[in-house]
Amino acid sequence: MNEPELLPIVSGLFLGCVLGLLRPSLRPVVGVVLALAFGGLATVASGEFMISWGFLFVDVPLVAVSAAVALFATHYVRWARRAS
Repeated sequence: MNEPELLPIVSGLFLGCVLGLLRPSLRPVVGVVLALAFGGLATVASGEFMISWGFLFVDVPLVAVSAAVALFATHYVRWARRAS
């Protein structure tokens, strides 16, 4: 794995955990806005923007997918705790 891709993955995992704390009606709006912000931040922080702004099309979905994985994982853990 390429090191510059760690920032969007970690920020997506953080975002997914935070989204789990919000009301379900707020999750889509906050998720999209923060995925765009974290994806842009990752592109700028890694310096990929100096090559091409097209890297946003890689970093933003990477943040969004990582956030979805974290959100589903936290929901599964909560469900498993309640079931036992």
